[in-house]
Amino acid sequence: MSICRDSRHKRSASGAKRAQIRKKRKFELGRQGANTKIGAKRIHSVRTRGGNQKFRAIRVEAGNFSWGSEGVSRKTRVNTVVYHPSNNELVRTNTLTKSAIVQIDATPFKQYFETHYGVTLGKKKAEDEEDKKSNKVTRKLASRASESKIEQAVAHQFGSGKLYACISSRPGQSGRCDGYILEGEELAFYLRRLTAKK
Repeated sequence: MSICRDSRHKRSASGAKRAQIRKKRKFELGRQGANTKIGAKRIHSVRTRGGNQKFRAIRVEAGNFSWGSEGVSRKTRVNTVVYHPSNNELVRTNTLTKSAIVQIDATPFKQYFETHYGVTLGKKKAEDEEDKKSNKVTRKLASRASESKIEQAVAHQFGSGKLYACISSRPGQSGRCDGYILEGEELAFYLRRLTAKK
């Protein structure tokens, strides 16, 4: 039997079985889940109703992630799935879906922070490693550095080179794995969930 998204096969509120008034229809069609995994990019296109297309990401390894408090987005690599609100099986199999909590590579965001504020996140910079910059650039970075406020929990993650992020796109529908870096109360919530799981 094919996958069907109708509700005619369901029982009524009293528990009685409903009589079949018609056969399945094309517009009630459901399809198999994409089960997107982490790996070299592989995307299939699916023809849908009205001649439109969906893009099934079978495998994907990178996505566009935004850093809300800084207002920047960078393409970065997805390392692993660490938590999933619906099913632990999706964590074990590293399946990418919307709202999955993943670890991403922090390098592009670290580079942005360094060029924009002149502050190196994570490791301490050696004294002899001073870059040659003009006075104007030095003054500009010094004025920005005073504005650079980064949450302690996020700054701590830069030391390991990996950030916690949430996927906000639907890889099985759009073929993209985009999301945002976790911050504030949301990050605190998921950190609690991760420690409780261990």
